[in-house]
Amino acid sequence: MERWKIIKAFTLGPLLEAAIPKPGNVNRFRDFEDLTLYHFLFGNVAVVDMLYEATEVGKLIRRGYYQLSEANIGEMIKRAVQNAKTVQDANPNFGIIALEIPLVIALVISRHIYDAREVVKRLIAHSTVRDTMEFYKAIRIANPKGIKSGVKYDVYDENVFDELFKDRINLKRLAEISCERELIFCEWLNGYELSYKTFLRLKELTEELNLEEAVLRAFLELLASTPDTLIIRKAGKAEAELVMRMAKEVLDGNLSINELDKFLREKEDLRNPGSLADIMAIALSLLILDGYKLNL
Repeated sequence: MERWKIIKAFTLGPLLEAAIPKPGNVNRFRDFEDLTLYHFLFGNVAVVDMLYEATEVGKLIRRGYYQLSEANIGEMIKRAVQNAKTVQDANPNFGIIALEIPLVIALVISRHIYDAREVVKRLIAHSTVRDTMEFYKAIRIANPKGIKSGVKYDVYDENVFDELFKDRINLKRLAEISCERELIFCEWLNGYELSYKTFLRLKELTEELNLEEAVLRAFLELLASTPDTLIIRKAGKAEAELVMRMAKEVLDGNLSINELDKFLREKEDLRNPGSLADIMAIALSLLILDGYKLNL
């Protein structure tokens, strides 16, 4: 697929996700104390050069100059996170970066937008232990909230890199171990199933609704059907399940959007559905790549 079309789509998608008013998330009307819309604007634009580099890697793999194992996914994710951290002091887009870099490479290799699902699974499967080590360095730079300590392959353990090397933990193996703790890893394993499902739902909804209405509806459906792993990490499984029930109440007409938004912000950012927001950012990027034309 054409590289600049991909780069533009994966730049615009996360910006749209951040701007569109969605319950519990930063948007153009609402901020958190330590995370604002401006963090997202600065952080997402700062990775454009790495999106370009990801398309270059995809091109080299497609032409046979690189093997899949030479994609250096982990290093590119780390450098993108460094770029974002250089221009702002928060962590607005680590999850988006971790999702978009492998997918952008796969899209360049692929014949079409849907073929990329299988290609990205192969990229993750052929990743190396070094990719995992670089990915861990990226996590340390981003310093996302809710990372558990004392678990196997603890990100912040001083011996973790020796353990990763000894046990030959590549990104696929890491994802298999960690899928329950973070949606990103599940997406790596299943070919971005939830991202593509959301993209197809957006495509369906935007035939009848404007962009904001379509995104809001699709996001409510995500909240009602999928536990947000960021909420689980920060506030516990019971809170994530409560958020799901509240979102279903909105869909059933028993609760307003404003009431849900107020509920999600009651405990500052503990109920912020950030993992599902990352999924929406990728889905919006795919929607743009598929040729969506703005409808207000």
